[in-house]
Amino acid sequence: MIHTTDRVLVSELREHVGRTVSVSGWAHTLRLLSQVQFVVVRDHTGMVQVTHRRGGAGDDIEAALQQLTPESAVRITGRVAENPIVKLHGLEIIPEAVEVLNRAETPLPIDEQTGLEHRLDWRFLDVRRRPAAQLLFAVQSTLEQGMREYAYGQGCTEMHTPKLMGTASESGAEVFELGYFGRSAYLAQSPQFFKQMAIAAGIDRVFEIGPVFRAEPSFTSRHATEFTGVDVELAWIDGVEDVMAFEERMLAHAIARVADAYGEAIRDAFGVEVTVPTVPFPRITMAEAQEMLRAKGWDPQGVKEDLDPEGERGIGALLREHTGHEWVFVTHYPTSVRPFYHMRPADNPSVTLSFDLLWQGLEVTTGAQREHRYDVLVKQAAAKGLRPEPMQDYINVFRYGCPPHGGLGLGLSRVLMVLLGLDSIREATFLFRGPNRLTP
Repeated sequence: MIHTTDRVLVSELREHVGRTVSVSGWAHTLRLLSQVQFVVVRDHTGMVQVTHRRGGAGDDIEAALQQLTPESAVRITGRVAENPIVKLHGLEIIPEAVEVLNRAETPLPIDEQTGLEHRLDWRFLDVRRRPAAQLLFAVQSTLEQGMREYAYGQGCTEMHTPKLMGTASESGAEVFELGYFGRSAYLAQSPQFFKQMAIAAGIDRVFEIGPVFRAEPSFTSRHATEFTGVDVELAWIDGVEDVMAFEERMLAHAIARVADAYGEAIRDAFGVEVTVPTVPFPRITMAEAQEMLRAKGWDPQGVKEDLDPEGERGIGALLREHTGHEWVFVTHYPTSVRPFYHMRPADNPSVTLSFDLLWQGLEVTTGAQREHRYDVLVKQAAAKGLRPEPMQDYINVFRYGCPPHGGLGLGLSRVLMVLLGLDSIREATFLFRGPNRLTP
């Protein structure tokens, strides 16, 4: 069928009162009474009521509306009319033609009472039927756009690095192994090594937004086996402080973009107030954080070298109480809990020039200044029990004049979780991947 009327979005109907328009979307609700048929049609911008008085035998519109089921894809062509009785913005469409483009089976496999895990089995329906879920992905796009804007403005080059690796990165733990033309390959845990190669290649500042794979058998609200990472690497830095300053400004810029575009919608849909953070964020060393936490009863045996989730939540709450800030950089992690390529200060080689960024007590970023000196790097790898042969391509990067540099890796879904007040990373991802979920 040839259509002479271009599609009009529901949000634009006010501009077309008195005109004939074509609206495409899904049948949201149906009230097919004896005299009048009411169908609410929904597109990604809103909902509109379609009102048709039955004409009896020979009424093609009546027949088309009568066969509709909830979530059927339809195209309605009709006149936009004002009607103050209609709750949906005081507008309705009086149909002149109805096309049922794809009739939905009934009953639907999910409804408003369906739990999250079963909703994830029917994710396309789940997202389509819930405006809040669609808002999440609009927010995600704006958040990414804001981070890209900031990175571009700071002279960064966007890179696309391989997700297939010939050797398992770092210790070889928590990587997915797969067959590759008769030999083994591994899915990249992060673009870490490749970012550093780009720095050594003379690309001063690089960033990447792309998939990251972690073979972690974790069943928590914050872990996924595949997620989107935001990675940055900066050359010619004076210290790790340069990396933290870059990140806090990037996040403040991106969250400001979200607040401007969707602050009101987020408040209505999620009950969350988007607060643009002030910079600089508070900084606290790991030793200081542990001292504050142990004074409150955390780790009574005094044996934990790293912060567990309880410790992260605790230090986040304590810093918010002391500073009023939701964000905090925890710095100078012990060498025992950090990878070999994190730089160690000359005056205290037991710690690293590294950080985690916590937002409301959830770790959203890990970063560090990297060790760029070849001889020091080889010694640190050996001290971690790592053999040089599997890492030769990586180590070679530092043999021929690699500059001082540092970077960060941020989990996009974790930022969205906190930003929108979600309970689980499953809801902050379009198609979640975890130990028990590989479909749809």
